[in-house]
Amino acid sequence: LMRPPRGCRGRGAVVGTVTLCLAAGWALQTPGGVSLVVPQPNINATVAQNILLSVEYSCRGVATIEWKHVSSWGTTSIVEWKSGNYVNISTVYKDRVTTFENGSIQLLNVGMRDAGYYFVTVTEEYGTNAYGTIIVNVYEIIYEDLHFVAVLFAFLAAVSAILICFMWLCNKSLHLFQKKTTHKLTASTTEEIELETIEC
Repeated sequence: LMRPPRGCRGRGAVVGTVTLCLAAGWALQTPGGVSLVVPQPNINATVAQNILLSVEYSCRGVATIEWKHVSSWGTTSIVEWKSGNYVNISTVYKDRVTTFENGSIQLLNVGMRDAGYYFVTVTEEYGTNAYGTIIVNVYEIIYEDLHFVAVLFAFLAAVSAILICFMWLCNKSLHLFQKKTTHKLTASTTEEIELETIEC
């Protein structure tokens, strides 16, 4: 058997180590990998409010961002776009969605049907994905009901005040009328007494 010289074995180990280091460096420099951060996973909103579904993604390559809404009414695709390229907004959300470079979207004039789960998917061109979820709760505007009650109360108070004034005026008029009637009766009684006295 022929054995390789000792120096060759050492060179093979060095070459193998260098090759491994180069491969690791190449793997680190190869584009790939995407990360996604959702700073506010729960959002409470009232009807007719504008809300920001905020996310922040990072990746080495070009990313495609897609938003979907899932609720008791079903699943709806909201918007999909590629960073620096096209934006494809669903017809249902055409005038209600604004997109941002960091992957966030803004929903305008939310209603009760906008409550539910919002799923964002960031897909990097090399096939890596990152997912995020935001829960949105939408509430009726309570102060409008209170406003209605306050207006109704003010209206009823005004009507009551007018009725009380009217009753007070009626009472005064009746009192004056009774005084005049009493005065006339007294005057006519006095005249009758005087007439009787003269006749006697």
